[in-house]
Amino acid sequence: MATAKPLIAGGLMLAIGLLAIDGQNMGRWLSTTRPQTAPGCEKIVQSNAQLSREQLAKLLVVPERDPKENVRKIVAEPYCTLPQLQVRSGVVSEREAYPMAWDPSVQLVILYENDEYAGYRFRFQ
Repeated sequence: MATAKPLIAGGLMLAIGLLAIDGQNMGRWLSTTRPQTAPGCEKIVQSNAQLSREQLAKLLVVPERDPKENVRKIVAEPYCTLPQLQVRSGVVSEREAYPMAWDPSVQLVILYENDEYAGYRFRFQ
């Protein structure tokens, strides 16, 4: 225990020194390692969900009206769900958001109608 105190004190001094020298870059690094909060989200489903470029490329070739489960095989659980809306008369649409892994300020919002893929749009925060 007596040997741990100098080690802990040294680690704290090193962390404080790094923050003092490069505080802005450290803050930027911390903010890019996790998705930014999505103001319009109704419910956070998977807080560490992100969409890779490969997943995005696969999703963009999925035809409209494919079953939701086919899309889920590509993108898994969303970061969050957005409030439902009615795009067409009599049909309630569900929306799910996925932050981009390389730029969490951009999200892909996927639209489903009756458990069918109905399209997507990008959302910029």
